[in-house]
Parts: sequence; structure tokens; C-alpha cells
Amino acid sequence: MRMMMKVQIPVGRGNETLKDGTLPRIMREALEALKPEAAYFTTMEGQRTAVLVFDLKDVASIPKIAEPFFMRLDARVDMAPVMNAQDLESGLKQVAEMARAV
Repeated sequence: MRMMMKVQIPVGRGNETLKDGTLPRIMREALEALKPEAAYFTTMEGQRTAVLVFDLKDVASIPKIAEPFFMRLDARVDMAPVMNAQDLESGLKQVAEMARAV
């Protein structure tokens, strides 16, 4: 299942982990493990933010994915299933077919 994960790192903790070299290492490990189809880095709500889109093969792996961000960065982690344009087109076609049947 295609998932979007947003990781927001509090400024103070981000500063600490940037200075001691932990932040780049944690992000590199996450990117290597998740192999995201897209990875974006920005600021949101005044915090360092990463937005990753990846394939979640098993929901039981959510703790393994999220806990390093929680435990090592005090980060806020949000995940949601997402669609690309092809998925949306397919889904809307199914909805149109259902609507015609009603």
C-alpha cells in the first residue's frame, strides 16, 4: 500500500541531533530502509519536516518505521494511505460504475 509519512522534528531536538551528527544518520537509515518513491524535505509549522512516499508491505511494520523518529528525534509522525494519478483514475472509474448501477 502506498503510504505518505510526514515526520516533523522539534527545533530544539533537531538542533541537538544536527550538531552531534545523529539527524543525517537517522534520515539516511530511514531512506535506505524504506526506499521511498519520493522524499521531500522542507519546513512546516516552523519545524524541520520530511515527507516520504513509500510502499508499506505490512501494517505490522509501522512501529519499526515510526519508532526511530519518535525515540531518537522526539518527532511527530503522521502516516496516511495515498494515491497517485493512475490510482485516482482507477478509483473514480469504479465509483462511476457504481453510480450508474444505482
